[in-house]
Parts: sequence; C-alpha cells; structure tokens
Amino acid sequence: MSEIRADWKVQGTSRMCFVCGRENPVGLHLHFYEDPETHQVIVPLNIPEQYQGYPGVVHGGILATILDETTGRAINVGREDEQFWVTAKFEIRYRRPTPTETPLTAVGWVVSLRSRTAEVAGEIRLPDGTVTAEATAVVVCPSGETLKAWDEERKFWG
Repeated sequence: MSEIRADWKVQGTSRMCFVCGRENPVGLHLHFYEDPETHQVIVPLNIPEQYQGYPGVVHGGILATILDETTGRAINVGREDEQFWVTAKFEIRYRRPTPTETPLTAVGWVVSLRSRTAEVAGEIRLPDGTVTAEATAVVVCPSGETLKAWDEERKFWG
C-alpha cells in the first residue's frame, strides 16, 4: 500500500456514495489522494472479507466499482474546482485474484482529456506492485441540467 505523503491533496467525498460516502453504512469509505508528481489519484485500501466473491478473494464487482471511481476521479488531479463527470464506457481486465484483508493500492490517471470527454485508466496493485486488475474508461461531463440537479449535494462535498 502506498505511503500517504504530506504533499498529497485529499479529494472531496460525498455523504452517500458507495465508494467514498462518509455516511454510507455499507460503503467502502475510501479516501482519494492526488500525487502532484505523477498526476495520479492514489487510493490506499484494504478490502474486508465481507466484499469477497470466493473465500479470501475480492469480488470482481467490488474491484470494478473501485476502479470506476478511481479512474473517474483522475480528471480532478490538480484542479481546484472538482468536477462531477460520469462513466460512459468502462472495460476491466482481471489479471489475478485480488486478496481480501491485504494492503492494496488503487491508482488512476488521465490518458487524454478533451473539453467534455476524457480517457482514463487505472490499476489495483498488491504491496509488491503486482497488478491484479486494470481498467480503462471514457468519462463525460454531464449536461448542465444534470449538474444543476446535483448542486444541492455539492454543499456536503468535503
């Protein structure tokens, strides 16, 4: 698992998101850090047994969920005004079983960024750096109407 450094900015979290929501009683409660040197989102995590598929192995849907959030957040690295973008396309490759109850790191980065779309990518890594799952995605900026509907929640973002 990556060591959290003092120069890493912590990204905001919501109230009820399954991945980052502070108040979600069944959520993962993950924290997302920005590494200014690599321009990546770094997520130290340890996935409990309750999210297993097979004994001792993280369920693939949980890994996809973590990578979806991590890759999508990569567009906010270095930005003061965190933006809400949504996934339009997502592809994952499971390279080896990901163990539960093990220090892991999720990493996300931008491959290319345009005004309203971006290609992003990410990985889940074991402590020795071995990649257990990797993903690519296309994220898009939602319409103004959709973003306006989310404005009420933004005041709780932090």
